[in-house]
Amino acid sequence: MSRLFRALVIVLLAASCGGGGGTSAPRNLDNACSILQQRPGYNRAFQAAERKWGVPVHVQMASMYQESKFKSDARTPFRYALGVIPMGRQSSAYGYSQALNGTWDEYVENQRRFRAKRNDIRDASDFMAWYMAESTRRLGISPHDARNQYLAYHEGRTGFSRGTYNNKAWLLRVADEVAARSAVYQVQLAGCRRLR
Repeated sequence: MSRLFRALVIVLLAASCGGGGGTSAPRNLDNACSILQQRPGYNRAFQAAERKWGVPVHVQMASMYQESKFKSDARTPFRYALGVIPMGRQSSAYGYSQALNGTWDEYVENQRRFRAKRNDIRDASDFMAWYMAESTRRLGISPHDARNQYLAYHEGRTGFSRGTYNNKAWLLRVADEVAARSAVYQVQLAGCRRLR
């Protein structure tokens, strides 16, 4: 086997291992109570973010489900040239909240949280709730409105203001799914044993 071929095989194997995020998610992601019982730290993080920013736990959870399926090291997939040559990731989104580098840096600077990490559930939930609270303040979106909060989170506040999501049928469908999941999580959380 030639050196060039061997090097190409190693590069392709390494690239294929890095795309999906290796941290295991909780089981039964359709049940909010089960998620929080499996991971009590999640419950503490979501509750703290709700107290601080006013964004309900079920809205945070539904958005985080959509963004990362609760995987701490989730990343966007690689882009490939000619179908095989890795050209970097689709974006800098990383962690539970899939925060982009620039938005995360804005949060860290704004909140003076210089040790915050995107793969820490406490920091990720605080970031997500902070972002949504800012969307409430700047755009008037209710913190309980999972659909529009998600659209503003995905498109950015400027994109949301411009209505860029209206040209993306797939994104409107996803936002509807986030809203539906949020409603299901809300009912489940109201009915499950006290987690607090």
